[in-house]
Parts: sequence; C-alpha cells; structure tokens
Amino acid sequence: MSLTILFPDSRSPQLDIERGVVGSDVELINARKDRFDEVETSAWEKSDAVVVRHVPIDAKAISHLKRARIVVRNGVGFDVVDLKTCGDAGIAVCNVPDYGTTEVADSAIAMMLTFARGTASLDAALRADLKGGWTHVHNVTARRLRGACFGVIGFGRIGTAAALRARAFGMNVLFYDPYLPNGAELSFGFTRTRTLPELLAAADVITIHTPLTEQTRALIDASAVAEMKPGAYVINTARGPICDTAALLQGLKSGKLAAVGLDVLPKEPGTLDDPLVAAWNANEPWIRGRMLLNPHSGFYSPDSFVDLRRKAIQTAYFYLRDGKLENCVNAEYLHHRR
Repeated sequence: MSLTILFPDSRSPQLDIERGVVGSDVELINARKDRFDEVETSAWEKSDAVVVRHVPIDAKAISHLKRARIVVRNGVGFDVVDLKTCGDAGIAVCNVPDYGTTEVADSAIAMMLTFARGTASLDAALRADLKGGWTHVHNVTARRLRGACFGVIGFGRIGTAAALRARAFGMNVLFYDPYLPNGAELSFGFTRTRTLPELLAAADVITIHTPLTEQTRALIDASAVAEMKPGAYVINTARGPICDTAALLQGLKSGKLAAVGLDVLPKEPGTLDDPLVAAWNANEPWIRGRMLLNPHSGFYSPDSFVDLRRKAIQTAYFYLRDGKLENCVNAEYLHHRR
C-alpha cells in the first residue's frame, strides 16, 4: 500500500523521527511553508494524510484534499482546522493531547512559584543594583502556598497534572470542568465546583487548562475578574483567546489581581498594540514583578518535541494502515469516513 503524508509547515528540516515510524512505501512531503497557497496544489491533492501545525485547514484547503482521510493537528489545540467541513468530507481530525502534559503543568506551577517566591523580580532587582537590591521588598507578590487554594479551570490531562503538583505543596485544590462525569473528582480527592464563579471566588491561584472553544473564548473577561478573590494569581498556559487581556490589565491596575502569568496571548506573536503587553514591556513600578510573559513555549522540552512528532505521525499512519482512529476531535461531524 503506497501512502503519501503531507507536512505543510513542519518545524523540522528532516523528518527523521517520522521516517522511523512509517514503512518504506510511505512518501513524506516536507513542504515547510507558512501558508496554504505556498504549498504545491499537487501535494494537497495526492496526500492521504496531513500533519499540520499552523496552516489553516479551512474550506479552501479541504477542497483540495482529494484523497486525504485524516488531518492531524501537530499539537493539543485544533482551532486551525475546520472540524465540520472535514467531517462532512469524511476526513477525521485528530490532535496530540498528551505530548507536553508534564511540561505545560510544570510551566503553570513554575509561574506560580515565581510569583510566590519572587525569584524573577528579586534577580532583576539585584542585576540592576547589587547592593541596593539586597532586600526582600522587591518580591511584591509573595505569599505562602501551603493552605492556599489552587483553582483549576479544565480538569483534563494537564489540569490534573498541575493539580497533583499543587497538592504536593500543601495547597487545597478546587476544579471546574462541566464536561467531566459525576464522581470524576473522587479518584483524586479534590473538590469540584459546579459553577465557574464559585471557583473564582475561592481560588488564590487560578490556572487555565481548557481547549479554545466557543464556550471558552473570553471565558476570563471583566465579569470573571470581578468575581475573583482579591489578590489572586491568574495563569494561562492554554490558549490566548480564553483571556480578555484588557480585563487582566484592569485587574492588575486596580489591585484586584496580584499577578498574571501568560504563556499565550490572543494575538501571537505578542505586539505592543495590546495594552497589557505594552504595560508589561514598559515595566513601570505598578506592574513590575507582577506579570510574566512567555512565548507560547510551555509545551517545549527536547523530550516533548520528540514525543509530539512521533505521536502525530503514529496517529496518521496507524489510521491509514490499520483503521485505528485515536484522539478524534470531530467525531460529532464525522458521519462517514473516506
């Protein structure tokens, strides 16, 4: 069986890891482009599978997928793929939900610890003035974590991993996830809240681990910030549009929020057009030490990158070869398969 798998925008110059998974009869096309129209039309049309990072798989792209049976989003989020149009065409859409679970959970905890213990702000103060900075006062977000409330929005793989880490610090864990079946919390001994405002009002640290959907877009807006416990940390390592950055900015300015840690932004790469990013960049005294910004890198370690590439190609190849469908995210639209 001869198969063709297209990588329109792979990060990797050589698909060596992917080649180690598939058979010798599989053609791997490594286009390494940034847009749909930069990839040769023939590559789209002859491919049996597409493994994509950021190039949108929209109606235009799908119309050129003459043979494709599966699209794999090379990551956790899948908002770059039109799930319904793929499903209507009989194309399964899958993601790789488990490649960076530990890294993203670690990143959320790292941001929390950075605020609680002031490691970044204290280092910056010493760098600016070694003698004058030799004091604790530059840690403006310090708090004791033992006994504090760790609130998790989205209790999937990453949310669960973050919660387990927080419990090791002696924190009380709450979570909100309306999609989990009743009793899911009993396996871990965590406390489940039935509404988001209930979690927001109780949590000292709020960490977000949901996918981006119509229900979660701008989930953390001005009204959500108003519901939060004064002095809370807000940490988002999930998807940028889940948080309204204007609401976070106002929360910081007003003092309602003690700290904000973001690995993701609504518009990436970040720009100074976003007032929150501009305030962080200006580093004025009122925000200094109260915000961390990372470049959507929470997923990354050399190990996780290998896992991502291996799992993505396995998902595509095993479906084409054996009909084994894993991590399908458009099942509700997939009424028939090619």
